[in-house]
Amino acid sequence: QVQLVESGGGLVQAGGPLRPSCAVSGTTIGINTMAWYRRAPGQQRELVAADSAGGNTHYAVAVQGRFTATRDNAKNTVYLQMNSLRPEDMAVYCCKADPLSAGWTDLGNYEYDSWGQGTQVTVSS
Repeated sequence: QVQLVESGGGLVQAGGPLRPSCAVSGTTIGINTMAWYRRAPGQQRELVAADSAGGNTHYAVAVQGRFTATRDNAKNTVYLQMNSLRPEDMAVYCCKADPLSAGWTDLGNYEYDSWGQGTQVTVSS
């Protein structure tokens, strides 16, 4: 059973950085596309970043140039480096592992059976 545990969120002032992480067990991240999503109160879930096993990474327009998805295969952990944070980035951030190499649109629309707790990112203005 695949388990993903997010951590590393927190409270930061606008313009500051955070680097949430996602520790993965039950699968090897090296064979998965690793996706980061965020959910803000009253808003739809949003796909933020998708990092393929082949090294191609795509980002939502809202975070391009500010967020960077990375992975540490030895630790089986992925990270989302978030710089220049804005109040509108405030959300719960979650990760998912996709072994089927789905494209951006499919990842954005996929209906997952369940979600982990995620990690809360709060940005003060």
